[in-house]
Amino acid sequence: MIHYETVKEIIQGRRSIRRFTEQDVSIEDIKEIIDCARYAPSDTNSQTWQFIAVMNKEKIKEIERLTWEQLHLRAAAAEEKGLNKEARLLTKSFGPYATAFSNAPVLIVCLATPYTSKFRDKIFDPINFVEEAVWAEEGIKSSCLASQNLMLAAHAKGLATCPMTGPVLLAQDQLREYLNIPAEEQINMVISLGHPAEIPGKLPRKEVDEVLRIVQ
Repeated sequence: MIHYETVKEIIQGRRSIRRFTEQDVSIEDIKEIIDCARYAPSDTNSQTWQFIAVMNKEKIKEIERLTWEQLHLRAAAAEEKGLNKEARLLTKSFGPYATAFSNAPVLIVCLATPYTSKFRDKIFDPINFVEEAVWAEEGIKSSCLASQNLMLAAHAKGLATCPMTGPVLLAQDQLREYLNIPAEEQINMVISLGHPAEIPGKLPRKEVDEVLRIVQ
């Protein structure tokens, strides 16, 4: 049986890394951490996840370019509205933060596939149980659980990751076209993957009592 302290050490030791070495990540390692990702829980075992591992550095740079292009368009639109300060912050502060995947040897695009289940087919849809947007959320929730498994597995193997939504927020349409992602698959996040060139310190966390309410 695995020891709790070992699991806790992996969870608390994981960091979001934005600087990577030049060392490549093997396809075997990628498959291994995706194997761990697919064992995440999902609603009615729907397994609403897919992953694209981009290992070509030129393609990763192109995704960075697409993201910056859309960011500059947003900044220009803000300036036209007189929001010059916000436009500068968008390019100088958020831009580098949103494209911190650019020097990673691997970029994993995490997708959420349509949610289907026997309950939805036989019960929920016939009675119009909820709006369609709710089922889209179910797919994203399960995809997020798998993504966390992925990052913890990578950390346990000595690799580093950083989850980011900047390219999704800014250049989702361009990313979808560039990687030929089907319309029915939602782009959840991108995760940079590589060997760490830095190990940041632990960031402060809210105390347990701040985030927990016990009902007895």
